[in-house]
This record gives sequence, C-alpha cells and structure tokens, in this order.
Amino acid sequence: MSPSPAVPRPSALRLPGVVVLALLHGCAGASAHSTVPVGAGPSGPATLAPRVPAEPLDPRVPLSAAGRRWVDSVLATLTPRQRAAQLVHVWIVGDYESDTDSAYAATRRWIRDEGIGGVIMSVGSPVEVAAKVNAFQAASRVPLLVSADIEPSLGRLEGGVYVPSMIRGGSATVIPTAMAIGATGDTALAHAAGVITGRESRAAGIHVTYAPVADVNVNPANPVINVRAFGESPAAVAAMTAAFTRGVQEGGALATAKHFPGHGDTDTDSHNALPVLRLTRARLDSVELRPFRAAIAAGVASVMSAHIALPQWLGDDVPATLQGRVLTGLLRDTLGFRGLVITDALTMDGVARQFTQGDIAVRAVAAGADVLLKPADVPPVLEALVARMGRDAAFDARVTDAARANLDVKARLGLMRGAQVSLDTLRATVGIAAHRAIAQTIADRAVTLLRDRAAALPLARGGALTVVSYASAAETGAGDALAGELRRLGAGPVRVVRITPQAARTELDSLAATLPAGRTVVVTTVRRIEGVGRPSVAPAFAAWMQAIAPSVRPVVVATGNPYLIGQFPAVATYLATWSVGAAPERAAARALVGAIAIGGRAPVSLPGVFALGDGMARAAGGR
Repeated sequence: MSPSPAVPRPSALRLPGVVVLALLHGCAGASAHSTVPVGAGPSGPATLAPRVPAEPLDPRVPLSAAGRRWVDSVLATLTPRQRAAQLVHVWIVGDYESDTDSAYAATRRWIRDEGIGGVIMSVGSPVEVAAKVNAFQAASRVPLLVSADIEPSLGRLEGGVYVPSMIRGGSATVIPTAMAIGATGDTALAHAAGVITGRESRAAGIHVTYAPVADVNVNPANPVINVRAFGESPAAVAAMTAAFTRGVQEGGALATAKHFPGHGDTDTDSHNALPVLRLTRARLDSVELRPFRAAIAAGVASVMSAHIALPQWLGDDVPATLQGRVLTGLLRDTLGFRGLVITDALTMDGVARQFTQGDIAVRAVAAGADVLLKPADVPPVLEALVARMGRDAAFDARVTDAARANLDVKARLGLMRGAQVSLDTLRATVGIAAHRAIAQTIADRAVTLLRDRAAALPLARGGALTVVSYASAAETGAGDALAGELRRLGAGPVRVVRITPQAARTELDSLAATLPAGRTVVVTTVRRIEGVGRPSVAPAFAAWMQAIAPSVRPVVVATGNPYLIGQFPAVATYLATWSVGAAPERAAARALVGAIAIGGRAPVSLPGVFALGDGMARAAGGR
C-alpha cells in the first residue's frame, strides 16, 4: 500500500465515448473560458461550454456601471423593513402544491407582502423545482435569489446520495460524494463535477449551490460531515475545493464554501446540538482554514458559517455564526473575502437552543452575515431586525450593506433581465447522458481496496453469489444495482438478502446458517450522512460480522461511511466506494470481478486500521 500525493493532480478525463479535453481554469494551458467537450449528440460532438454570466461571479471583480446602477436603483426603493427582508431566505420543498396549500400560500405571502430576498429549495424533481421557482419569481417585485443544499450535484434535490432510496423525485445527475471525488485524487474530476452542478442548477432556476464542503474531516467520529468532505488532508481538500468552486461558477451558478471556519473535527452534529471544538487559532490556520483560503483565491462567491463553538480561541461558547471576530475579523478582514456571507440554517439546534430566532438574526447580521437562512418564521425575524435598525444607526448601515450584497449577486447573475427558466430546455441539460457518464467515471475511479488479506479479489465468475445488503428499511433499492451489474457481468446467479439495523442476533444467526459453504458472500453496508448523528451500524450487526468473519470470510463493500471497518476489524476484504447510490454500486460490482481497475486511495484515515493514501491497486481483469 502506497500513499497518494498530498495534493491531487488534474488529468484529462477519458470516458467510453466521452472525452474531456480541456482542464480547469488555473491549470496550465487552460483558461476560465475553456470549453469542456463531454459527449456526442445525434448531429455531432456536444460541448459543455461555460455559461456566460451577465457579470463576473468572482466577488473580487467589481460590478459594471450598469450593474451598480441597478443595485442602487432597487435599494433606493426599499423601506427599512424591505431592506431587512432582502437578507431573509426561507426554506421550501420542491414538490407540487396548489395555490391554496398553506405552505405555498405562506411562502407566496412572504415573497409578495414582506419582500424576502430568496428561497432555499429542498427535495423535488427538476421540473417541479423549476415550475415552483418560476411561480415564486413571478410573485416577487425584486428577483429572488434561489439556493439549494446541493452536495455535490443537482441530484441531491431528488434524494441523491443523502436521502433514502425509497424517495425518488426525478432524474438529475447524481454525482458521488465529495469524499468519493477525493478518493480519485483527480482535481479534473472535481472541476467537471462542479461544471455539471452549476449548469444543471441554473437550468432548474437555482442560482446558489451550497457546495463545496470545505471542511477537513480529520475526525473519523464526525457524524455530520464525514463523506461530505473531500478528505482529511488540508492540502488535498484545498485543491479539490478550489477546482469544484471554479467548475460551479464556470457552469453559471454561485459556489458556496462551507462550513466556516471548519466543521471537520467534531463528534457532535450541529443539527442536534452545539459542537464545541477546542482548537487554537494556530491550528485553524494550519488545517481548517486552508480550503477556505483556496476557495477565496478561486473566486468563490459565497461562504456559509458553521454553528460551532471555539472556546479555545474565542474564549466563550457563542456559535461562530454569531461572532464578529469570525465572520468579519477573520473571514472579511484577515482572509479578504468580498462575497456573500450566509448563515447555516437558523432552525438548527446548534444555535436555536440558545437564542430566539430574532436574537439569532440580529446577532448574525451584526457579526457580518448577509443572508439569514431558513428562519422558523419570517415576521419575528423582521421585527427584531427593524427594531434594532431603529435605535442603532450602525446596525441600520450593516443591514443596508447586507441588502446591497444580496442585490449585487442578483445583478451578477443577470436576474434584472429576467428570472424565469424554460421548462422546455431542462431535458437538454439536466441528467443528460454525458453528465451521468462523468458521474459513473468518478464512482469507478473512487473504488478503493483497503484490505484483501485472503486475496479474494477479483472474484471468480460463474459461481453463485449471495449479497447481504445491510441498510435501513427506507433503502428499498439497496444492493439492487450491485446485484444487477454482477449478473450483467456474468458473475453467476446472485441472491440478495436484506438486513436492517433492527435485525436481532437470532435473525442474523439464522441467516448465517443459510450462507453456502465455500461460496463468496458479499456484504454491502449503506450508511448515509444527513444530519442524523448516527453513521455507525447497529451493535448486533457489527458483533455478528466479527463472529462470522473467520469462517464465512465476507467481502465487505462499504457504501457511504467508510469508517465502518472499525466496528468489525476481523473482516479480511474491505472495499470502499465512499458514496451511496446506483453508480457506486455498479462501480463496486465491476471492481469485484475485475471488470475495471481498482485505483482509489483513501482520502481519510482510521487510526489502527487504514492510513491516509492507503489503497491496494488491482489491474482490470486480474491482480
């Protein structure tokens, strides 16, 4: 096992029938305006050209005189409450709702009557999302800024790599997780993923992608970042973050580096409680801040704050989102960031347990935030902001600056010339074959063989295989793509057995009695990371795996959380895909039988089990 280079290197992408010839902005011989050929249409080669924005998306580049005039003219028409409302971005679901549905009516009222500045879109199909965005844009006097928690692609909106497989909403491209991209070691893939994300997002009416995750996941027990990060090497994460950032913005959307100043070294989920990171300022400089510096140098348009406490540095347990020393002193003054500062959701317990929504809003804006994301309700937040504006001239000026920052990015996106998107053109951009081919290439290149003590791989073809799929009951499709690909590749008859975390030891032992002697058993584990705070497998299942490992010798394929081998270290063969979904399952099946080479390298470590850069190479077709 040999470690990979500390910093990933870009390379040309060569796919079956698809060639990406140009590399990223910033690579030798390439420019920000390079086209990226990604496939062939019926009439010849198709190119994935960068979307040409109305204005530069890099906040370091000043707006044009026309853009500034539009911002000034809009700002001059806003009352104090309307200026405050530009900072408020509410959460909506991308499903169909009638005009009379209460949630739809409430959002429309906040848009029409209060003049909120934006919405954050949640789960929905591309067409439903675009249609709802169009309807809300039509109701807004000032164009809305539309964002989404897209990690790392538009497929997140329909579940993607985070929401259980029983929930499917459409067919946007589902790109494997950031950690899977990190396992490839290739910044060209990170850039291509960013371009796809930017293009598909804009086609659906989404302007701001809450990606990339710039956190350095140095803590294997991290229950909230985990595979959402590119890895644990600050240099490698910085390179991937910069490449993905450039890709998103070349694709026409705004990238967001999150969660500032770094959420990677925690064992607490900020959705559920306030993580306390006992890190010094020097440690932050050497580890956590490096990817954010890289993102800023790459021209990232926005940065999202983290609901974390840093008492070793700041001397108290006030969340970073509410700290002027973090959002203004560090991010603005020291790092020189000039773009949009966005809070993480105001409803998360990492901040909401300590303060009211109004208090959070006032404190965050005073600290330097420009966007107040996902408040529980709009009027109380506006009332708190306006009340403070009325008695504090400096705070009133801070709100005006934040409103201007929101209008600035709307001008950069060209929204003053129209915010509607065409439903007719979605199918030409979202989920197209060329995008999916790149997603599959990432999945194939990410597969990492971390252990093969019994030299079990590649598996012999033709014999019967049993696939034990460990996943929650909501993962109705877990293991299907893997089994289907094994059958397609001629691996032999494949039996799939599903096990849930609720399975008792007696049920597991009964299963063990049915496992055929001398025949390969593939065990897949599906553990998603999505604010649940429990990425591990059930203790009964872990103990059972330990017990059967010496006799059954299972080949384990970890999809999602890669650290699970720490719960059953007796396993002799362990393959990580770093991501959940059909593409990673197909990649794993191909790797198991030698249909593709195995070349991934671990972008993280698990002390005592595997190290950063570990990965056993296997050539296609053999050892």
